[in-house]
Amino acid sequence: MGERRRIVFWRHGRTDWNAAGRFQGQTDIPLNDDGVRQAKHAARLLAVMGPTAIVTSDLQRTRATAEALAEETGLTVAVDSGLRETNAGRWQGQTFDEIRVSDGELLAQWEDGAVDVAAGGAETRLDVAARTRAAVERALTELGDSGTLVVVSHGGAIRVVLAELLGLPHSLWGALSGLSNCNWSVLEERRSGPAGSRGDAPDGAPDRGARWRLGEHNAGTLLVPVAVVEG
Repeated sequence: MGERRRIVFWRHGRTDWNAAGRFQGQTDIPLNDDGVRQAKHAARLLAVMGPTAIVTSDLQRTRATAEALAEETGLTVAVDSGLRETNAGRWQGQTFDEIRVSDGELLAQWEDGAVDVAAGGAETRLDVAARTRAAVERALTELGDSGTLVVVSHGGAIRVVLAELLGLPHSLWGALSGLSNCNWSVLEERRSGPAGSRGDAPDGAPDRGARWRLGEHNAGTLLVPVAVVEG
C-alpha cells in the first residue's frame, strides 16, 4: 500500500452567532465559551491521529480552534485566507429567518444547493470551492508525499471543498451534509498505477491530480449539541 496523505477538515468551535442562527460568512466572530471547550476537547481526539501539519483560515474563530490543536501537538499553525467561509454579502449578520423575509427567493435557490447562486450577492459555491481547493493544494505541497494535514475552516467552505476534491458532479454537491461545530471529515489519498504515482497526475503536478476517498464525515464528540447550519 505504501504511505499516503490524509486531510482532516475540521470546523471551528461554536460562536454566539452560531447559537443565534446568524449567517457569519466572513464576519470575524470569536469563539464563545462553549466553542473554546469544544476546541480543546476535539483537539485531544485529533492529536491521536498524529497530524503532521495544520493550516487554518485567518478568521479568529478558526485560528483559536487551530491553536488548541497546536497546544496538543507542538505543531506550528500556518494561516491561509483562502480557507475563509463564504462571503455572504448582505446576508452576513442576519438570521436565516430574517433572510427568508428579505431575500427569500435567492435563499431558497442557495439552500437547494445551486452552485452558481451568489450568497447575499457575493460569492457562489463554485467561487468558494476554487479558492479553498487552491489553499489546500498549497498546504499539501508543504506536506510532501505522506502525512496528515489538518485544515481548520468553516462549515460551508469545508462542504464545497470536500465535494470538489472528491470530484462530485455539481448536481450531487448537496448530498454532503455540513459539519457541526468542531466536527471533522477525513479524506484519504487513493493511489493507482506504478508505485509512488497519484492517479493520472502529470509530472510536476501531483496535487492537482491527487485522488481522494471519504473516510469519515461529520465525525466527533460534541460537548454542546449544535444544529448544522452553513455560514
